Amino acid sequence: MQKQNLTRNQITMEYIGDFVENRIGERIEKRYEAPVLEGMPEKQVWYRIPIPEGLSGDGSGYHIYLKKAESSHLCVFLSGGGVAWNEYTAARPVTGAKVAAGLPNYYWNNLRPFTQIMNINTGITELGNPRNPFEHWNIVVITYATGDFHVGEADFPYTAEDGSQQVLHFHGHINFQKAMKVGKSFFPDPDKILIAGDSAGAFAVPAVTNEILEDYYPECRDVTLLSDSAQLLYRRWRRTAREVWGAPESVWEPLHSSNITVDWYRNLHQIWGDRLRYLYAGSPRDYLLSSYYNDVANKSYTTNHEIQEIYFRQMRQMLKELKEITDRFGFFVYNFRNLRMMLGGTVHTIVRHRNFYFRTRAGVSMAEWLGDAVNGKIRDIGMEFLDVLP
Repeated sequence: MQKQNLTRNQITMEYIGDFVENRIGERIEKRYEAPVLEGMPEKQVWYRIPIPEGLSGDGSGYHIYLKKAESSHLCVFLSGGGVAWNEYTAARPVTGAKVAAGLPNYYWNNLRPFTQIMNINTGITELGNPRNPFEHWNIVVITYATGDFHVGEADFPYTAEDGSQQVLHFHGHINFQKAMKVGKSFFPDPDKILIAGDSAGAFAVPAVTNEILEDYYPECRDVTLLSDSAQLLYRRWRRTAREVWGAPESVWEPLHSSNITVDWYRNLHQIWGDRLRYLYAGSPRDYLLSSYYNDVANKSYTTNHEIQEIYFRQMRQMLKELKEITDRFGFFVYNFRNLRMMLGGTVHTIVRHRNFYFRTRAGVSMAEWLGDAVNGKIRDIGMEFLDVLP
């Protein structure tokens, strides 16, 4: 969007947003950036591992994060960071300026220092917090800045907002494979695995789990999956995965409905049955995913009460469909209010957020629920917010 089309308030907020993001990024880079791993990792330290063959969406470099711990348990965490599904969305990556000004911004297209705060040292990735049941797990964080739910293998040309010709590198699946090879080299034989993701990474969990288990960890028999916030109904997902992202056939072929997450979980369950533990979490009026849905349905990247109510009804239907796949599916529905009051609705993801430790009306936090689930105690929490399912 050209500056002359913005209001004075939007221009001011753009300036503030850029300033805040840049200052935080500079502070992280100078004082808090995870060290690049050289040699063997020390325990309970987060490291950054550059992936030379990896590529972020804008063509810049790619890295993952790794933490070694005392146990033989492993969490493979698939990061979120938005999605692009056509030329319009490809041309509008996330910036601090756009977020602050309320302008359309769909996906992170690089791993600038600011993005570290979204990836480590928060929620399930936090160190030194006795309430975190995963503090002593080994963790590989597969970062994400490609807009393709970690499944793409294509280079997508588009016209940027300034009129220049650019390419979005939908290399999520290529990055994922390179990252898994690194993770396997450090953690070759885990006795228990949690494959988890938030937002875009939550969509990816059922899409890449079969590959993780068949190609990297075929011997592990104790596996739990968690998708935190993976709801976005769109009737062209199959075409997008095949023609826009260039995903492998094994990824796009199972897509037959507007619910990409349900399709991927249904396909995964057909392969693995109840040998895996399946978990889904989300908030009933997610302010961010409801904005994406409004954009898909009405070409308006905004949310409001009406759109959030549609999202609420879609979530009820989605959970029913997941239970129909297997009645062992466990749910955690959280109703924490979005603090950006002008947008209303509920928060977007909590597994890597301080809300990970906050208890719901049922007196259970996600940390407690997930800690129990990986040990076989699966239960549904927060269903009163949806008034559905026993």
